[in-house]
Amino acid sequence: MKAFTALFTQLDSSTATSAKVEALKRYFGAAQAQDAAWATYFLSGGKPRQVVPTGSLRLLACRRAELPEWLFEESYQAVGDLAETIAHVLPAPTTQSDLSLSVWVEQRLLPLRDADAPEQAARVLTYWDELDAPERFILTKLIGGGFRVGVSKLLVQRALAELSGVDAKVVAQRMMGYTDKTALPSAENYLRLISTSALTPADSGQPYPFFLAHPVEGSAANFDSTLGPVNHWLVEWKYDGIRAQVVKRNSRVWIWSRGEELVTDRFPEVAAAMQALPNGTVLDGEILVWKDDAPAAFALLQQRIGRKTLTKKILVEVPVTFMSYDVLEHGGIDVREQPQTQRRSTLEALAAEHALRLSPIQVRASWAELSALRNEARARGVEGFMLKHIDARYGQGRTKRDGTWWKWKTEPLTVDAVLIYAQAGHGRRASVYTDYTFAVWNRAPLNAAEAQAVVDAIAARQPAVPGALQLVAFAKAYSGLTDEEFKGVDKVIRATTLEKFGPVRSVKPSMVFELGFEGINRSPRHKSGIAVRFPRMLRIRDDKPLFEADSLSTLEGFFSSQK
Repeated sequence: MKAFTALFTQLDSSTATSAKVEALKRYFGAAQAQDAAWATYFLSGGKPRQVVPTGSLRLLACRRAELPEWLFEESYQAVGDLAETIAHVLPAPTTQSDLSLSVWVEQRLLPLRDADAPEQAARVLTYWDELDAPERFILTKLIGGGFRVGVSKLLVQRALAELSGVDAKVVAQRMMGYTDKTALPSAENYLRLISTSALTPADSGQPYPFFLAHPVEGSAANFDSTLGPVNHWLVEWKYDGIRAQVVKRNSRVWIWSRGEELVTDRFPEVAAAMQALPNGTVLDGEILVWKDDAPAAFALLQQRIGRKTLTKKILVEVPVTFMSYDVLEHGGIDVREQPQTQRRSTLEALAAEHALRLSPIQVRASWAELSALRNEARARGVEGFMLKHIDARYGQGRTKRDGTWWKWKTEPLTVDAVLIYAQAGHGRRASVYTDYTFAVWNRAPLNAAEAQAVVDAIAARQPAVPGALQLVAFAKAYSGLTDEEFKGVDKVIRATTLEKFGPVRSVKPSMVFELGFEGINRSPRHKSGIAVRFPRMLRIRDDKPLFEADSLSTLEGFFSSQK
């Protein structure tokens, strides 16, 4: 644990990529394989399931530090991170532990899941007493399932490649699925990552690294000069589903999500349909709910994602399909280096022979005609276009080195909303209120005076009158503003706070923001009856008074336009 904590500290305190890579190489060069296996897992985004509720950790820390809960809460608000707060308030350790990372995880943390609450409390207090503050911070993060570090998976792959002499692309390919929750890291799996022997993906159901697109910049009027002739691109609809790879090898089918999670069991109809593919086939595509010969809203797909058990009813009501749009392996041969048009021809032949649903190519004579067609995206249930250069290779990650894919999404839906709640951020923004809850009017105010009466009633802590004008919460957002803008909003929040609910402040409505979001759905879980996808702040509307903020009817109008 000491060595891993020291590595975390070096990574967290450095901004130089080369320094991070060297720190990783030093650690992996000295670590035992089992420890390196777990370090690779955590540093690459693997997250163990929470073993002790964070509320229990708070109470335990208060008890051990002999602090009243209000004082601990104030400290937490000042620090902005629970694990860091706990690490600082606990008394100095009375013993020292030299156990390795793998022993801590496998023999101490994972068994906590099966212990009852009193036993969990006793063990956690003992563990804290064996570690210094930095080690306690790491341990508490792992216990709470919230471990994060300022290093990308790409840097981990680069460090392992430089250390072992294995090509970085090979390491990246071998790491696909390494953080899948269904399998624990092992020394054998780690040694396989850095082995110099010629292992191929045909040995298992391992997928390839996903190739990601860049957002296209500029307007269609300039695409001839920035992107080149329209006939140099394959243009497909951008579907709103789950990005996935289907792997057929050794007469078995595996389905992997972009998050490197094995999801075969969640989509049995897709697995069954892909069983007819020839061995040595890997397809890239999108899992979609498909109803009435069209893609359905992503919200419907979420009903499948969140279920542990798939009933016959849900399989009938939420039918899914796999929309194929690229082939990565054919006949057991990696074809990612082939140009896009050649891979497309192979994919079309496979689709014709095995009745695959194939993403159709949209052919138009000019970028202007494609732009006009793109305006129909929401009505068609898609997000816009994917642009793939005819010579593009299938790369890995979001890189332009191997080829070019662009995503040309529709403009976001926008609404002007009122800030009503705020919460402090995390990390470097722990002392600034950056996470906001927004509301719209339940109906358009008659005038400024009627809206001001509602604000005055809120300031006086008067409950809303049923049926009367009121503000209805509908979205939360925490991104889109600059640091300076966040600081300015923070001042307003502190000056207009009405009440505190733990880390959350209710504020007197005074600020209007323009929010952007990708989609909108019905949601019985929200008071407004509406949920929006990927909300973010586009700008502060200092030019707009409260009574001119939008109402629920504006949001309802988006449903009509989507239909």
